Amino acid sequence: MAMIIDGKQIASQLRGELKEQVASLEKEGRAVTLAVVLVGNDPASQVYVRNKKNACKEVGIRSMSYELPEETTQEELLELIDKLNNDKSCNGILVQLPLPGHIDENAVICAISPSKDVDGFHPVNVGRLSTGQPGFISCTPYGIIMMLKRSNIDIDGKNAVIIGRSNIVGKPMAQLLLRENATVTIAHSHTKDLKKLCSGADILVAAIGQAKYITKEYIKEGAVVIDVGMDRDEEGKLCGDVDFDDVVDKVSAITPVPGGVGPMTITMLLYNCVASMKDDIS
Repeated sequence: MAMIIDGKQIASQLRGELKEQVASLEKEGRAVTLAVVLVGNDPASQVYVRNKKNACKEVGIRSMSYELPEETTQEELLELIDKLNNDKSCNGILVQLPLPGHIDENAVICAISPSKDVDGFHPVNVGRLSTGQPGFISCTPYGIIMMLKRSNIDIDGKNAVIIGRSNIVGKPMAQLLLRENATVTIAHSHTKDLKKLCSGADILVAAIGQAKYITKEYIKEGAVVIDVGMDRDEEGKLCGDVDFDDVVDKVSAITPVPGGVGPMTITMLLYNCVASMKDDIS
């Protein structure tokens, strides 16, 4: 019987711990504060920002909200970021992506101070992760590592395959698994014989954005499967990159969609915010 890795439960436990830490910091006169910047009217982004602000409220993190119009210039946005970088009352900055087409996302990410980059996207923090130095870590892969550890799943010495090479998930996921002494392979759209490669994985992380793409033919008996996908099936129902019903009897542990990786992503954003205040960056 496969273990269903309950991301909601693990996230809830973590948020309880963070709430205690935030309260303790408040007693010392140190308020954990996150600045959230949204540019434009993208409905999905508005939902994400609302969820992040609600999560902050849940654990006692203060949020500074900046909702800017679609026509905001890159220069105006960079001026705001500079202001927040120099605001001592703010210890984390999140600019919700994607940005309107006339704004260079890379320029915006690079403008955020690495010490306030709680998303873990700044090249300095990416470089620190790759060289084993302390720095902020991208929230989704960080959440996956936390899920594996809190589910008592051994990573050391295991063969891990990641399908997807994005800067936000695939690449930092590989670095984190390497840090835990896994042997790591990154697969992508040019990978030959993906089924054969995946079927040798003790730990398989699917982050390709194709609904139910991974079936039991891709899975090694007893593997641990982490599904990062947030897709829609033919009926419009939320699902992952993995065909859960097809593989569940073959795996030892698996994350569901929804309720797996998703709840951990925002929770690790909160974790990073608290770590920045405590000077306890991983």
